[in-house]
Amino acid sequence: MEKARYVAVEGPIGVGKTTLATALAERTGGRLVLEVVEENPFLAGFYQDRKKHAFQTQLFFLLSRFQQQQELFQQDLFSQVTVSDYLFAKDRIFASLTLDPNELALYERVWQVMGPRVVKPDLVVYLQARPEVLQARIRKRGRDFERHLDGDYLDALSRAYGDFFFHYDETPLLVVNTSDLDLGDEADLESLLTQIRRHRKGRLHYNPEGHKA
Repeated sequence: MEKARYVAVEGPIGVGKTTLATALAERTGGRLVLEVVEENPFLAGFYQDRKKHAFQTQLFFLLSRFQQQQELFQQDLFSQVTVSDYLFAKDRIFASLTLDPNELALYERVWQVMGPRVVKPDLVVYLQARPEVLQARIRKRGRDFERHLDGDYLDALSRAYGDFFFHYDETPLLVVNTSDLDLGDEADLESLLTQIRRHRKGRLHYNPEGHKA
């Protein structure tokens, strides 16, 4: 991978974003930027009652992600590779799913102020997986606040991600089907990293036949 490259890894809950971002940063000697999830005080309540806690949860995420991005890029972004386990623009995916029309209208007004001020990546890696694979991975990692995450919400989220990236054209995009990939397996991981290093422009789909999840 070229020096001075900013890569964002994206995908629905449980797909393996942090695992891949961490491995990519380690292999490139780059800076790793992780989304702060556990610090959101509304998240546990959101998974128990999405309607009641949706707006507070979403606004907290939007503001904390924006602050993190601003602090990050006040530094010298181009002195080293930077790898993030989220794309700032994805915040709108969750907002569109969880907020009622009035809340969404207010959210969009805030977004319009913040969105244009965030640096875009040089490459986005969008990870996909079948819903049952996502559910298995979520159960395996055992986060307490995700215990109430239901299958219908996860299915809707996966579809929303698919629609978002179907229309996405702001940066080069690598779409990866991870359903049969084991990112903990050295061969599977190296195969994917090779694709990431090679991709420079446009949209590319990578559908490997790796180890069954």
